[in-house]
Amino acid sequence: MEFLVELTARAERDLAAIYEYIHAESSKRAFEWFNGLEAAILSLAIQPERGMRTPENPSLRQLLYGNKPHVYRVIYRIGRRASRVWVLQVRHGARK
Repeated sequence: MEFLVELTARAERDLAAIYEYIHAESSKRAFEWFNGLEAAILSLAIQPERGMRTPENPSLRQLLYGNKPHVYRVIYRIGRRASRVWVLQVRHGARK
C-alpha cells in the first residue's frame, strides 16, 4: 500500500532554510544534494517503516540522509489508518 507524504509547515520551513544554507540556488552540487533529500522524503510513500524509531519518542521515526558530518534527520509519523506519512521536521543530525 502506498502512503501519502505530507509535510508540516515546520518541515517546509526547515527545507527552505536548508536550501538557503547550502546555497542550492548557486551550486549545482548543492542543488543535486537537496533534490536527493527531497526524493528520500518522498520515498517514504513506499517504505515508511524503514526509518528507525527516534530515541526521544518511540511513536516517531527518523530517516537519516547525507554523510557525516552533514547528516540530516527527517522526523516523521506514520498514520496507518489515514495511509499518510507526516513529516514533522528536518534538522541537522548534530542538533538536539
